[in-house]
Amino acid sequence: MPDSGTASETRPALDLSAAMAETATAVTERLSELLPAPDTAESRVIEAMRYSALAGGKRLRPFLLVHSAALFHVSPSAALTVAAALEMIHTYSLVHDDLPAMDDDDLRRGRPTCHRQFDEATAVLAGDGLLTRAFEVLADPVAHADPAVRCELVRELAEAAGARGMVGGQMVDLMVERGIGDLSMDVAAITRMHQLKTGRLILFACLAGPIMGKASAKMRACLHAYGRDLGLAFQIADDVLDETGSAQDLGKTPGKDAASGKTTFVTLLGLDGARDRARMLSDQAVNHLDVFGPEADMLRAVARYVVERDR
Repeated sequence: MPDSGTASETRPALDLSAAMAETATAVTERLSELLPAPDTAESRVIEAMRYSALAGGKRLRPFLLVHSAALFHVSPSAALTVAAALEMIHTYSLVHDDLPAMDDDDLRRGRPTCHRQFDEATAVLAGDGLLTRAFEVLADPVAHADPAVRCELVRELAEAAGARGMVGGQMVDLMVERGIGDLSMDVAAITRMHQLKTGRLILFACLAGPIMGKASAKMRACLHAYGRDLGLAFQIADDVLDETGSAQDLGKTPGKDAASGKTTFVTLLGLDGARDRARMLSDQAVNHLDVFGPEADMLRAVARYVVERDR
């Protein structure tokens, strides 16, 4: 772990970069193992699932899951399996989010979106396949030896991904964008929307470790608070990058929120205000980890990374 003083300010970023790359490689390998391509008629949909799931990306959610699990000495192999299931859910959401009926995007992770590479119907089925495969993976004893833990993981991820989580947040976003109902976006409303749409999967990533490690209520509460603040900081930073980043840096089309007149943290707070809010949340997230001591240094580093990244 980093020493105190100047070295502690510089080493985490270097360690984090290497650790994230290592986790991303391991997760991609596990995804490939869990999504084998059969030589059968349905192979096209699995090819589309693999195209999207193996496309790379930061793998932030799996990273958070693996390192939250490490705090409780969870088997690295089991943590990686659960992290891969979570990444399937995240990828399915991106595949569906990019569809013409939703955001109608052509670029994702630096290459054509799934529906552009294949077709719309195949992309819908690929997303469906990733969603259902994720829960199949979580239900397998490879994810955890204790069936009660597996059931809790399934329940928590289903809630995080469903109508009281990511799907619900996406619905609110669409309603505001398309003028359905009488919704208006102030800071409180947009905060709640993004806590559902983006924050819930990040929160699950932070809670899966203590669930798998059968941690105390106190430990779970600390990681719950960390994940809540981190998820919102990540989304605010994403809004800033949508205004300031390039397609080459981001791997997706920038500026779409502004072009469509969407309300974001940037439109409500301004660029400087949004950056300040993200940094404040990042600091709060770090403070929630005090109980874990130096073993949580990598989670502290990622809380700073999410607001300092340029892609």
